[in-house]
Amino acid sequence: MRHESRRMKRMARSHKRKKTSGMNLTSLMDVFTILVFFLLTNTSSNEALEPPKVITLPDSVVETKPRETVTLMVTDEEILVESNSVVATSEVLESEEIIIEAIKQAMIAEMGKAIGVAQASAEAEAEEEGTEGEVQPEPPEVNILADRGIPFSLLKKVMSSCTEAGYTKVSLAVIQKASQG
Repeated sequence: MRHESRRMKRMARSHKRKKTSGMNLTSLMDVFTILVFFLLTNTSSNEALEPPKVITLPDSVVETKPRETVTLMVTDEEILVESNSVVATSEVLESEEIIIEAIKQAMIAEMGKAIGVAQASAEAEAEEEGTEGEVQPEPPEVNILADRGIPFSLLKKVMSSCTEAGYTKVSLAVIQKASQG
C-alpha cells in the first residue's frame, strides 16, 4: 500500500512537469504568417511593367527584364506619359511633323525621374563590380508600351520625340515567350 502511494506521487510529479514544459506556438505562428505574406507580396511583383488591358504587346524571345524608368504608353485613343494623357493618337497620325511637341515637353518634364533612376542603376552596378570613385551616370531611358497593331509611322514619331527630348536609350516593351533553340 505504501509502495503504491510513492509511485502515485512520482507519477503526479511527472505529470506536473510535462504540463509546464509545453511550448507556446502562438508567437511562432505569427512569425510564419508574416513571412508568408512577405513572400507572397514580393514574388507577385516580378513584372517591372504591367501593360494595361487595352494594349497587346508584341512577343519576343528577349531575356533581359525591363528596368523601372519613365513609361510612355501608346493606345488606340491617346498617348500617355507616366499615366498622364499627353495627346490624342489620331492627332499624331494626322500630323506631318516627325517630332511631336506635346510628347517632347512631357518627356522633358519627366527627365528628373529618368536621371534619378539611371544614377541609382549606375551606382548599383558599380557597387556590384566593387569599383570605387566617380560613377558615370547612364543616359536617361524610356520604356514604350505600344499595341502590336500600332503603325510604325506613329511609333517612329513617338521615338523621335523621345530622342529629341534627350532620352537616348529607348526600350520597347514586349511579352517574353519561351526562347527558341
